[in-house]
Amino acid sequence: VLITAHDAFNYFGREYEVEVKGLQGISTASEIAASDLIDLADFIVDNKIPAIFLENSIPQRNIDALIDAVRARGFDVKLGGELYSDSLGDIGTPEESYVGTFIYNVNTFYDAMMEK
Repeated sequence: VLITAHDAFNYFGREYEVEVKGLQGISTASEIAASDLIDLADFIVDNKIPAIFLENSIPQRNIDALIDAVRARGFDVKLGGELYSDSLGDIGTPEESYVGTFIYNVNTFYDAMMEK
């Protein structure tokens, strides 16, 4: 299960059979309802999801609130890293292209979810 701040990775989930959940839905302008935060925290605990992910274009405060909500339920979820969602990496890096960001995202997701 890939959990991020908003549903920017639905294409990825459909193609690679990964369940994708986001705090905000598709729009990054929408506010997060307390009930959505609670529901997602409960889902993480119930399913023992080991990591959740930042997105490079979304403020970290929402993910921090989710991590706090999960930890308040007695489960330790980690921050799995930052994914590229709505932009590419810096010029001169492997992530300056779509393919580079895709490879980076897959490796970041895989590494965090497989880490023991």
